Amino acid sequence: MPFVISIAQLNFVVGDVPGNAQKILAAARDAHAGGARLLLTPELALCGYAAEDLYLRPAFVQACEQALEGLAAATADWPGLTVVVGHPRRVAHGVGEGGRGLCHNAASVLRAGRIEHTYAKQYLPNYEVFDERRYFVPGDENCVFEVEGVRMGLLICEDAWYPGPARGAREAGAQVLVTLNASPYHLGKAVEREQVMRERVLETGLPLVYAHLVGGQDEVVFEGRSFALNADGSVAARAPGFEEKTLLIKVQQAQAAIVLEAPVAPHEGWEAELWSALVLGVRDYVGKNGFPGVLLGLSGGMDSALVLAIAVDALGADKVRTVMMPSPYTADISWIDARDMAGRLGVRYDEIAIAPQFEAFKTALAPQFAGLPEDTTEENLQARIRGMLLMALSNKFGSLVLTTGNKSELATGYCTLYGDMAGGFAVIKDVVKTRVFALARWRNANDPYGTGANPIPERIITRPPSAELRPDQKDQDSLPPYEVLDAIVERYMENDEPLEDIVRAGFERADVERVTRLIKLNEYKRRQAPVGVRVTRRSFGKDWRYPITNRFRA
Repeated sequence: MPFVISIAQLNFVVGDVPGNAQKILAAARDAHAGGARLLLTPELALCGYAAEDLYLRPAFVQACEQALEGLAAATADWPGLTVVVGHPRRVAHGVGEGGRGLCHNAASVLRAGRIEHTYAKQYLPNYEVFDERRYFVPGDENCVFEVEGVRMGLLICEDAWYPGPARGAREAGAQVLVTLNASPYHLGKAVEREQVMRERVLETGLPLVYAHLVGGQDEVVFEGRSFALNADGSVAARAPGFEEKTLLIKVQQAQAAIVLEAPVAPHEGWEAELWSALVLGVRDYVGKNGFPGVLLGLSGGMDSALVLAIAVDALGADKVRTVMMPSPYTADISWIDARDMAGRLGVRYDEIAIAPQFEAFKTALAPQFAGLPEDTTEENLQARIRGMLLMALSNKFGSLVLTTGNKSELATGYCTLYGDMAGGFAVIKDVVKTRVFALARWRNANDPYGTGANPIPERIITRPPSAELRPDQKDQDSLPPYEVLDAIVERYMENDEPLEDIVRAGFERADVERVTRLIKLNEYKRRQAPVGVRVTRRSFGKDWRYPITNRFRA
């Protein structure tokens, strides 16, 4: 007889154990009412992923255990339904790396009012943004449970990236692999993820069901796209990305083979995917942390224009405020374009001229600077005045300041500490400048959230980028062309390519040495930058850990 597996692709909040438990209860009620026989939740759904040093607090783990017992008791009201819940579990013996480990990263099978089985994750990732060996100890046992006569082999995320656990589940009698996951997003990760799962399917000859988390957590985003593969590796089901969704998968036996079937959402183009990730990251950071809204400095330039469009798509125009802060070097077209864009998106727009403050600072410093020419000091003064004004507005009204710097600038230090870096959330800190322009053009051609078509004035996209901190300033006065700069950043910073390999790939040695030197010199700035959405394989965040004091040069 065919039956249905329900995947609860939900957005949980780290540390909100009661709220997360209520979400799981609601999903279970709906699954039972709809006739499903198995409900899968994402990895560590009960506490949210990743709870980091909360796992080291016994009271936190105890709260999770109590909530799990409550969920198990509730299943007595849903005869015929099996619920699999991800959660931390205290370890009675053994410790993790550095003596800190308190828990297993676990999943429990709940049915008929009790906890029937608990599985502990075997492979603990400790690369990129992962830190699991700090908190967890690995398990070493398989878990196979039966639903409607079909034996399910349970895995958790990283376990399925290696052959051993899947093979062990098959040898223990599994007929279907089910895996709970919290796999952080980066561009291209969805295709990579399905391909690796396809390898497990073809190695074992078993179909696979992949339940994935959705939502933003600090700097990482989980995009959902839960899916299922049949035993031949074909895609049997796929949920849409970047939204909560219940994916119902029909399981039936055909000629002794188990076949899975459900709707298959298409993959999006990279621009749409990246836009959705940035929007979700902003929405959840602001919403989960309780900010009433956001504000940003709107300069009439490309970066602030893109951040404004993302913010409005994420939060709505009523929660976004813009401030134009012209200096003596601000071009008239910057005023005009900033006003135009704010009007197109319907956000609050204010102007605060910074010339009086700039002159006051210069006057105060004149005795100290006597006989010295103006240089970047005066340029940075303007940026810092703007940062101070934005933070004052943030303090007064509670709104979160969004910074507008991109990855190209952050890599090379083309940004002002306590100036344009001042704020609470760096929306595009992992988006290089060439992608900034591509996203702007994509957003002008698409209106995915219905907040307004063509929001960015064309002149903002086409005019040469400038910080407008001195007369006739252009970014390319200080940096290589962005096409060159961004390619070097990707090769050196994201992919760890050696300098000589980058030169052999056709880049000028002078450009390679200049960019990599700037990356090294500006580590101290980046360490003081706000968190922001991670969208590449390696961001300037948790997955970039270089010493500030460092004399090594490749």
